Amino acid sequence: MTARSLADSYLRKAAVRVSVLPAYLAADDYSDVVRAAQEAVELALKAALRGVGVEPPKVHDVGVLSREYADRLLGADVERWASISKRLRKDRELSFSGDLDFLPTEGYTRAEAEQALAEAAEVVAAAQFCVDGLVPRSTALPKDADSE
Repeated sequence: MTARSLADSYLRKAAVRVSVLPAYLAADDYSDVVRAAQEAVELALKAALRGVGVEPPKVHDVGVLSREYADRLLGADVERWASISKRLRKDRELSFSGDLDFLPTEGYTRAEAEQALAEAAEVVAAAQFCVDGLVPRSTALPKDADSE
């Protein structure tokens, strides 16, 4: 396994999530748009980080880490990535499970879902561009990353 193959795997998973967002939106399933958009952004950011040799932590918001390694993510708008990641991360649990005072099926508007979809598509495309431009396909993974 290489860093590139793992980054590509994350990007493929992120792209699949983005591809289903319009179906959720068409079904007025706004909470699932937000949830799947968060997952897509998380996977895309982790792919970009792995692509430049950074082992991302097992957390849902790695936007702060993208800021830390901005010098490696050439041309990436890491401030925007971090902002999108942070906002979607805040909605991760609520959009899935809700709470006593928050029904996920009623808690999000079409505009919020459309924003999440657009931002997820943007981050996934940017991460793909970043990985394609920076990471040769033969870059080996560090030994500890292979043990996951």
